[in-house]
Amino acid sequence: MSKRFENLKKIPDQPAARLLAAANAKLKTKLKAPASASVQAVLEELEAAEAPVDILRLLSVSLPPRECVWWACIAGRDVMGPDEKSACLAASEAWVFDPSVENRERLRLVLENESSGDKTAPCATAAYYAPGNLGEGDMSDIAAPVGVVSACCFGMNLKILKVGPPPERCFEVAIDRALDIARGGNGKIELVEETEETTKEGTA
Repeated sequence: MSKRFENLKKIPDQPAARLLAAANAKLKTKLKAPASASVQAVLEELEAAEAPVDILRLLSVSLPPRECVWWACIAGRDVMGPDEKSACLAASEAWVFDPSVENRERLRLVLENESSGDKTAPCATAAYYAPGNLGEGDMSDIAAPVGVVSACCFGMNLKILKVGPPPERCFEVAIDRALDIARGGNGKIELVEETEETTKEGTA
C-alpha cells in the first residue's frame, strides 16, 4: 500500500463510489476495487494505473467543501499573472478564512458584477455554493446544484496545466496539495516553472 495516501483525516470515511455518485461524477479508469472500497484504496489503484486526472477528480469529491475551495484558490494563484488582480479570487479566499454571511454576500455580488473574464471565477462559484444551498434567507432551503463545488475545483486545478511546468509535474503538485489539505495542512506546495537551470540540476 502506498503511504502517499495515508492519514487523510479530512476525507470522510465513506466508499469512494458513494462520494462520486453524490457529486454526479465518474472516473474514466475502469476500477478493479469493489464498490465498497475506500477513497485511499481507490487512490492507490488510480496511482498504479497512472491516472492523474481521475485522482484529481476523486479528490475533488472527497475533500470537504471549504477545504476543496481552498485547494482551488491555490490553483487560482498559479493561474493569475503576477500583476493581475482578481475580485473572484479575493472574495473566495476571504470566504475560506471566514465563511460568514457577509463574505458569502460579497461572493454573490462579485459573481453578478465582476466575474466576467475572471479566470478564477470557478473559485467564487465553488465558494458561493459550498454551504450546500442557493443562498441565504428563503434560498437556504433550496439545494445547490449537484456536484457544482467539486466540478469547479476540479476544473480550476486543471487550469494550472496551461501555466507552468510539463503536465506530469503540474498533476503531481495539484495532487500533493489536495493530500496535504486532507491531512490538515495548508496545501501550499509550490508550482515551479521548469527552466534550463532546473533541468540541469535535476539531471546532475
